[in-house]
Amino acid sequence: MNRFDLEERLIKSTAMIIRLAETLPNSPVGSHMQNQIVRSGTSPALNYGEAQSAESKKDFIHKMSICLKELRETFVALKIIKYSGLTKTVDLLEECFIENNELISIFVKSIETAKKNRSVEHND
Repeated sequence: MNRFDLEERLIKSTAMIIRLAETLPNSPVGSHMQNQIVRSGTSPALNYGEAQSAESKKDFIHKMSICLKELRETFVALKIIKYSGLTKTVDLLEECFIENNELISIFVKSIETAKKNRSVEHND
């Protein structure tokens, strides 16, 4: 997957999260989870843009790690929404779960590869 495909996928995932957030109830808990998921769920796409302009391999790994952290935070928020029954839009919630989990896997692998490539460069 090239960086433009991943960026597009992150943007689409962000849009799904926003749509899901709009389904949450207008209650104290619903508003709290809505704010939480919008913050963590939009962050990976925005931080990935920063990673593309990283000043060094180390900076790239750091910014990609922030994306991964936010994806994991979003995954936990999705679980809370699911287990608490805060949305009736179960299909969209499941779609968000699947995509978020796949993105986590992609970022784990990308960070591992970047770290490996960085250590190879330092050994040369």
